[in-house]
Amino acid sequence: MTEQREGNNVFGGLQQAVASGGIKSVSAADQIRDDFGITVPQEIVPLPSKGKIYQNNSTLFGRESLEIKAMGVREEDILTSKALIKKGTVIAQLIKSCLIDKSVDVDELISGDRNALMVAIRITGYGSEYVTELSCGSCGEKYKQIFHLDRLALKNLDAEPVVPGQNLFEYELPKSKLKVKFKLLTPKDEENILIEQENRKKLGLKNQNGTDTIVTDNLKASIVSIKEVTDKSKIVNFINNGMGAFDSKALRKYINDIQPGVDMKQMAECEHCGHAEEVQIPIGITFFWPDAE
Repeated sequence: MTEQREGNNVFGGLQQAVASGGIKSVSAADQIRDDFGITVPQEIVPLPSKGKIYQNNSTLFGRESLEIKAMGVREEDILTSKALIKKGTVIAQLIKSCLIDKSVDVDELISGDRNALMVAIRITGYGSEYVTELSCGSCGEKYKQIFHLDRLALKNLDAEPVVPGQNLFEYELPKSKLKVKFKLLTPKDEENILIEQENRKKLGLKNQNGTDTIVTDNLKASIVSIKEVTDKSKIVNFINNGMGAFDSKALRKYINDIQPGVDMKQMAECEHCGHAEEVQIPIGITFFWPDAE
């Protein structure tokens, strides 16, 4: 297995660590250890970005891993907080609560690093088995599928940033030969894209041909400059009217190829017709709420 796409022994070992009572105590839990003779589990989670893209004044700069404590009752309170759910900050608050280093700004995390922490935290709270509902790609029937989170693999950052400590990468469009600089999206960026899409729907605004704008919205959020032009309105105009499909597809593939994170694909088999296929594990409501209907 290559360094880029390695078996995630951390997730596998995490399940065993939780079951055996943890590896070492968290300093804030020393009293619990003394009073009740148990240790609050703590684990090290590798960051797929290896900290290469965070600014040098950030606590995440150069960090290849972060330590977390196991989910507890306090974290369940966070997950059931209607206020946090309504604000859309419940996952960020959950990660913040489980991080040992409270100086880390959760909002700085790129999506791939946050996903690695989410998977690890979920395993500490509810185990490695994740049961969710899928629709069969062959017969169309719905069925329950058990995924094993401890078998997921990390996909490490597969490119060097333009400058160390900057979330900025460069790619030459194969057909137009223009050099594009882009960033890896954060959960905040993705949230802003969804908000903008929802606002357009409410206003009845559509693309010129009435189609969704997922491709262009992601490109607009990712691209920082084209041929050193940084003016956002000019970049948007180029994406909408000047970028060919060949260049667009190539750029999106390159971004996907270097994107660090967790490989969320596993095999699933339909209980109705026996059709087996590799699927992207859906992160639904039952990921952090296993008993949810």
